[in-house]
Amino acid sequence: MKSPTLIITAALALGLASCGAGPNTQRGAATGGLLGAGAGAIIGHQSGRTAEGALIGGAAGATAGGLYGHSRDQQQGY
Repeated sequence: MKSPTLIITAALALGLASCGAGPNTQRGAATGGLLGAGAGAIIGHQSGRTAEGALIGGAAGATAGGLYGHSRDQQQGY
């Protein structure tokens, strides 16, 4: 059950990142989404809610990674 959740989270992260953003925004959102989903799945597993943890972690990670990447893009003039 972990694999479909991670795939869905990765697809969401990539979809959010591809909306007219620079390369660092896209890379940051995708990487953050995957790392957040993994961490969320591990944390959620402790309470018996692996899928919910992965989704929440993926969303939070994609948001944080995208924001960081966006700031890098602005510094580099994208």
